[in-house]
Amino acid sequence: MNAATLPAEIDHVARAERQAQVVAALQNVLPPHALLWHSEDTTPYECDGLTAYRERPLVVALPETEAQVQAVLQTCHAMAVPVVARGAGTGLSGGAMPHKMGVTLSLAKFNQILKVDPVSRTATVQGGVRNLAISEAAAPYGLYYAPDPSSQIACTIGGNVAENSGGVHCLKYGLTVHNVLRVRGFTMAGEPVTFGSEALDVPGLDLLTILVGSEGMLAVTLEVTVKLVPKPQLARCIMASFAELRKAGDAVARLIAAGIIPAGLEMMDKRMTAAAEDYVHAGYDLNAAAILLCESDGTPEEVEEEIGRMSAVLSECGATAIAVSQSEAERLRFWSGRKNAFPASGRLSPDYMCMDSTIPRKRLADILEAIAEMEKKYNLGCVNVFHAGDGNLHPLIMFDANDPDQLHRCELFGADILETSVAMGGTVTGEHGVGVEKLNSMCVQFSEAERDQMLGVKRAFDPQFLLNPGKVIPSKTRCAEYGKELVRGGRLKHPDLPRF
Repeated sequence: MNAATLPAEIDHVARAERQAQVVAALQNVLPPHALLWHSEDTTPYECDGLTAYRERPLVVALPETEAQVQAVLQTCHAMAVPVVARGAGTGLSGGAMPHKMGVTLSLAKFNQILKVDPVSRTATVQGGVRNLAISEAAAPYGLYYAPDPSSQIACTIGGNVAENSGGVHCLKYGLTVHNVLRVRGFTMAGEPVTFGSEALDVPGLDLLTILVGSEGMLAVTLEVTVKLVPKPQLARCIMASFAELRKAGDAVARLIAAGIIPAGLEMMDKRMTAAAEDYVHAGYDLNAAAILLCESDGTPEEVEEEIGRMSAVLSECGATAIAVSQSEAERLRFWSGRKNAFPASGRLSPDYMCMDSTIPRKRLADILEAIAEMEKKYNLGCVNVFHAGDGNLHPLIMFDANDPDQLHRCELFGADILETSVAMGGTVTGEHGVGVEKLNSMCVQFSEAERDQMLGVKRAFDPQFLLNPGKVIPSKTRCAEYGKELVRGGRLKHPDLPRF
């Protein structure tokens, strides 16, 4: 062993020793089949949907009962071992990326729907239940769960709570935070904790909205009670084509200004439309610079009136073509391209990085024009699809992760989109979370005092910073270094930003 390899060798030895200690401790609280630590078994857990960043955990725990979850947490807490909770792994910000010296706590086996109550219009489910499974269970009662991320066929409600997920119908029906009544789980120390209530109010402080969107940093979610809403009698979708991006963006703002709140309002640019059409054959207009999907739901009379109002606004804003679904099958076909936008994009490039900033609706055209300039600057392609109604962007940057230079340019491209969004009055994340992906951009949006307040909340629940550590809230040192990097690179987007 030479001096050059000594640090790496020591690190490898230290990791192996720590792994042996953790495995020995957890073998006392978990059955053999619920514990993984060999590399071939833990490698599938090394990343979530953000595949550009990977790390293998020391151990993967797959508990089957709440008592086992509590015992794992208590054991790790006593040993000061970091824990990262994981659901389906569909997250796109690296929120479930493992800790190198920690335990990945998989909740995949907590997949039971415990109760559907059609009278109170609620469902109580375990954290590992798939989003879509809730609506399937509620369907016989004429009810469904409204938040519908594009990954709803696979993503879990526990992960939705962690990221405050939305979906194409979030404009009218709200995000996860607006549709969850109660969450039950454990703190890092293994203490039982309940947030919210099935009642209209709760005694003491209402901390539910702190937990939702906290990205697994405050507690491990085991059980969730959600609101259910009645299925509308009818839903119809408008597909509107525009020859110019700016006209499409202006149409979004005009619809909301007219007092119309569509059930869904989505936008795709020309390249995204082409990719989706090639993938699912949804019947999209391939000549349009952008298309809007605008949905109305309710009684037949309500839908007819709203479709008429929306069509009028779209025509006034310069729509070159307007098609209205004439059947449920056609409506679903219109939406199929949007719902499959991400897998369709996967056919365009070896890898893509999906961003998730939110801007004021009136700036939609501005940000799209800025992204077009960034494509030239970083020499990488980008296709755009987003929840236009609430200004939540999902630009997909195309790159090859096997090329370090492309990965670096992709990271700079993504940061540029986020920081430009902040400069336009927006925020760095709408529903995908910060995770590890947006740590630097958090330095741009939030001051040191604001970040300290966030850390104070984290400290109140997890004083040792063991639950999903190193994510969401950047350190002072990281922000100081990133500020210097932005200044050196001439990348400041606004005189008031960043506030390091």
